[in-house]
Amino acid sequence: MINNPFLITGYHSPAYFCDRKTETETISNALYNGRNITLLSPRRMGKTGLIHHVFHQIKQQDTDIVLFYLDIFPTHNLGEFVRLLASTVFGKLDITPEKEETSIIEIFTYLQASEKKCYIAIDEFQQIAEYPEKGVEALLRSHNQFMSNVNFIFSGSKRHVMNEMFLSAKRPFFQSTQILSIDKINKDAYYRFAADFFTAQDRELTEETFSTIYDEFNGHTWYIQTILNRLYSYRENPDGKLVNHAISEILAESGYVYESLLSAFSTSNIRLLKAIAKEKCVREINAGDFITRHKLKAASSVNSSLKKLIDKELIYKSNLGYTVYDRFMALWIMQQPY
Repeated sequence: MINNPFLITGYHSPAYFCDRKTETETISNALYNGRNITLLSPRRMGKTGLIHHVFHQIKQQDTDIVLFYLDIFPTHNLGEFVRLLASTVFGKLDITPEKEETSIIEIFTYLQASEKKCYIAIDEFQQIAEYPEKGVEALLRSHNQFMSNVNFIFSGSKRHVMNEMFLSAKRPFFQSTQILSIDKINKDAYYRFAADFFTAQDRELTEETFSTIYDEFNGHTWYIQTILNRLYSYRENPDGKLVNHAISEILAESGYVYESLLSAFSTSNIRLLKAIAKEKCVREINAGDFITRHKLKAASSVNSSLKKLIDKELIYKSNLGYTVYDRFMALWIMQQPY
């Protein structure tokens, strides 16, 4: 039984999954028709939940299809990737591997030999670009392209890395997949989804209150879910005051973590982070008025700080500009005397 319908971790069932109907159909259609797909989105926008939702729907329609999901973000080299892939795959098909220790080639051979239709989702796929071994992309591509019974979802949150991997003619995976980029959930659909759960508890979530949350976090799914989760737990009719209380509660709980994280950064790094947080989104990071307004150092210093903040995933670059990746951190840092 689910005590709180606004899940912030994991996937339960379609009843607790909001919208994404078009994306679900696109991914399912691609896999069904033998196309691999690359799924792009910022972290915490809901791509992992979407993958599990797609797999849930597929399993409901065809129980013979074998589904595998692995998140490779914790892996640091090819060996760790192979062990994770092997532990995910082995034991879930009808044949038994000949060896306990195996290689990429043997795993793919194992999948082909099963002759079952398989879908494999590899989450945070950009991580393989960080492996110290050379040629990992070429190794994977050289085998996955010949697997007629296996299709892949390559999911990633570092857009610039994923774009380079799949859209550059110099890379092995160039034009080998269908590309799908996911963004925020439609505001009206999200409101209806959320309001219904409050109505079921004889409470009212007004459209105005929901809009306050949605706009504050620019439709970013995980942050909206986190606030809704808190509001639902308060057992009151949510309003603007209660939203502010929820945000303050979260920021207070996260303060120590943010302080510890920022202790590894220079004053220049932190001042740039705070400046971007205040602006919410900065299109021209080297614009003179932006640098002057926030009393930053020269453009060269800003660029150096920006590179480090992006590398450490504190800043995210989208088509609209630069934003602080962690929306709660952005609110927290604006309250600090940095």
